[in-house]
Amino acid sequence: MFAYHRGIVQEFWLSSAAFAGVMCALAAVGVAAQPPGPNDPFAAQRTAMVEEQIRGRGIEEPRLLNALRTVPRHEFVPDSLRDAAYGDEPVQIGSGQTVSQPYLVALMADLLELDGDEKLLEIGTGSGYTTAVLARLARRVYSIEIIDDLAERAQGVLDDQGYANVEVRVGDGYRGWPEEAPFDGILVAAAPAEVPPPLIEQLKVNGILVAPVGGPLQDLVVIRKTPEGLERRQVDVVRFVPMVGQAQEDPEGENPNF
Repeated sequence: MFAYHRGIVQEFWLSSAAFAGVMCALAAVGVAAQPPGPNDPFAAQRTAMVEEQIRGRGIEEPRLLNALRTVPRHEFVPDSLRDAAYGDEPVQIGSGQTVSQPYLVALMADLLELDGDEKLLEIGTGSGYTTAVLARLARRVYSIEIIDDLAERAQGVLDDQGYANVEVRVGDGYRGWPEEAPFDGILVAAAPAEVPPPLIEQLKVNGILVAPVGGPLQDLVVIRKTPEGLERRQVDVVRFVPMVGQAQEDPEGENPNF
């Protein structure tokens, strides 16, 4: 999904049974089974990305920074664009979409306030990079992508990287994933005119939803669902691609809480 932040120029030996048990335990807490190897040629770029683009802009949550240092962003972009994977900008991934600027991925993940035991819903899988970051921070991630080719490629990369706590579905994100609801957190990576009511309904009480709302520039909003109702605040101005599908057919949605 195209995402741009306004104001920014553009591990010993185990028996097979024990090993399997450890892998299951790691997946349960959102840790990938295959972290990058010691000879990863992009490790220095990833460290620089975190220190300059993320920590340098005030994001300090240790688990998030570690996830960003670990997830191989270059694996989620086309081979011809790997050298641009860690730049301070979105990267094209095909089908008119991009993987979001690293800072914006970090900001949205940080706003979810994750502690590691959450079940998350992501709307707009895109390349699968944000999905992978979330999978290192939460117990389980359900991700919906409306473009078949992107969903297939993202699931393939996530499988190759060992993310056993992720499930990707092709579908219209407006409707959410009702059979797996409710969710502790929801991240929306495409911009609706207003937050789709099904997503609010599928959010747990005390859960958090982060989404760009409006267009062509959007408000990045954080919505917390409380026993008394919804609390909403604007964090920044961003630019994402519009949410397509039912969101365009019913652009205003209906939400009596707003």
